[in-house]
Amino acid sequence: MTHSTLTAVVAGAAAPVRPLRIIIADDEAPARRRLCDLLEELQPAFPHVVVAEAENGEQALTAVSHGADILLLDINMPGMDGLEAARHLLRMENAPGVIFVTAYDQHALEAFEVQAVDYLLKPVRRERLLAALQRAKPLDAVKVESLPRGARRFFSVSERGRLILVPADDVIFFRAEQKYITVVTAAREYLIEDSLTRIDEEFGGRFLRIHRNCLARTDLIESFERDADADGEAQWVVTLRGRPDRLPVSRRQHAEVRALAKRVRE
Repeated sequence: MTHSTLTAVVAGAAAPVRPLRIIIADDEAPARRRLCDLLEELQPAFPHVVVAEAENGEQALTAVSHGADILLLDINMPGMDGLEAARHLLRMENAPGVIFVTAYDQHALEAFEVQAVDYLLKPVRRERLLAALQRAKPLDAVKVESLPRGARRFFSVSERGRLILVPADDVIFFRAEQKYITVVTAAREYLIEDSLTRIDEEFGGRFLRIHRNCLARTDLIESFERDADADGEAQWVVTLRGRPDRLPVSRRQHAEVRALAKRVRE
């Protein structure tokens, strides 16, 4: 984001100032109201318009897709929190400047200080808000990835210039193919750029590595059995409840997959 609209000059005369578009994302209505009131007080010093309010990260991303210059983003929100929303924003073109808003204690804010990520501590003060607005800028990928994180609720997919959010709960298995990962759900398949190792570590047992190129939903594994591959050679595969897929199992994973399938049968 640039603020060139505030300083542009046309034919030697200052162009009309376009109010910057601001989105407020906070799950608490009183907190959103307070920010709106503070912003109204700052109107003469910082021309703007609040174009949308959101109660969680998913709503914030939808609002941003319609255009925004600055996003005031609460961190603790139900569903998709602010930190996950920020990671999805990195995949969007023309992403707005982001200012985190939080009630975290000082110890938890150390990561923000180290990464020089701008934030406002609740209750927000008018002078601090103005200073943050004046230096708001798009997120830096390295800084965002270094912030505290938990298992994501969604996977972000870029398709034809738009961002699609795929709920993690809908994923049946992941299959690595060259530089991409195919995310398989009951409805369809998606391509993302990620790492199976990273996903495996992030979700801590929710998905089981059955092959170096595949992670399957642990609670959907139904059987572990012999099959024949395309060349007629015997191989071990797993089947998933409600799915026709027969996914190959590598030798390294035999014992773990067999034990899981046995527990399922019992």
